[in-house]
Amino acid sequence: MRSILAFALPALALALPASLDIEFEPPNPSEISIIDTAHSGNGCPQGTVSTLISDDRTIVTFGFDAFQVYTGPNTVPSDRSKNCQIHLKLNYPGGFQYSVVQATYHGYARLDPEVTGTFFSSYFFSTDPTQTASSRISITGDDWLDGNIYTKADEVDNASVVWSPCGAEGMLNINNRIALTSRDTNAAGELSNDDATVAFQQQAYIQWRPCTNEKTGKRHEPEDVFDLGDVDSEIWPGTKA
Repeated sequence: MRSILAFALPALALALPASLDIEFEPPNPSEISIIDTAHSGNGCPQGTVSTLISDDRTIVTFGFDAFQVYTGPNTVPSDRSKNCQIHLKLNYPGGFQYSVVQATYHGYARLDPEVTGTFFSSYFFSTDPTQTASSRISITGDDWLDGNIYTKADEVDNASVVWSPCGAEGMLNINNRIALTSRDTNAAGELSNDDATVAFQQQAYIQWRPCTNEKTGKRHEPEDVFDLGDVDSEIWPGTKA
C-alpha cells in the first residue's frame, strides 16, 4: 500500500482551525500558488514519492512508498530510522507572510512491549534555518501491541511561530523522522501504513498575516515572534481525540 502525505494550505480563514484568531483579511486565494515541491532523505528516496497538486493550487499531496520503519530479528539500523524532508515553495502577494501553526499526522503502529516508537518533526524556512520549531514525542505500551492507528498533533506556540519572508516566495521545509528503539533484540515493531484502513497522512495548517503590525505600523521582525522549539505535541490511538 502506498502511504500518503497531504499538506492542506488554506488561504481563507474558514479553512483554518477554529483556534486561530484571524483579525484581518487574508490574501486572495487566486494570488497564492505552489511553485515547486521537492523531497529528500532516506525515507523518501528518488522514485518513491508521487506528487499531485490540486487545480486550485492550494493542496499538494505526496504519496510515499518507503517512509516506514521496522525493528526485530534480522533488521539492520537503517530499517529502524527514516527521515523525509519536504520542500514546499509558494508564491504569494507582497505585504503578507505565512507560517505553520498546526500539523496533524495519521499512521499505523504495532509495537511489542519492549519497543518504543519516536516521532520527530521540525518546521523552518530556507531563508533562516536558525529559526526552527521542533517537536519530539514517543509511544510504547499495550495500546500498540496488537497494532493501531495513531494520530499525532503538533501545535506551535504563538512565541515559536516561524514566519516566511514577506511577499514573493517562501521555501517551507518540514522535516519528519520516525525511529524505533528496543530493549530486546528479539522484540518486533513497526511504524508503517500496513493497516488497510489508513495510509500515512500529514496535514499542515497555514496562518497568514500582514507584514506590518497593524497596531504599531512597524514591520514584523523575526526576533519579535520566535522562541526556539516551543511546540506542543500529542499522540493517541485512533483518528479522533
